[in-house]
Amino acid sequence: MPDIEFYNVKTRSKVMVPESQIQKTKFERTGKNGAVQVRYAVKAEYQGTKLTKFVSKDAWDKITAPEVKS
Repeated sequence: MPDIEFYNVKTRSKVMVPESQIQKTKFERTGKNGAVQVRYAVKAEYQGTKLTKFVSKDAWDKITAPEVKS
């Protein structure tokens, strides 16, 4: 499993997290015209800091991590 690069805002550095330690999630919201917008993200915790990275649908589909509800 490849590592996934996150940006840690707290330490202002990029960190690599193994795919086995991440979770996939979807953020859904309804726009003004009633259309549902979906954003795909991966989440991880690294040294006590929660990390989130937004990814494309294609990248999200390739990741084998478990999906959690947001």
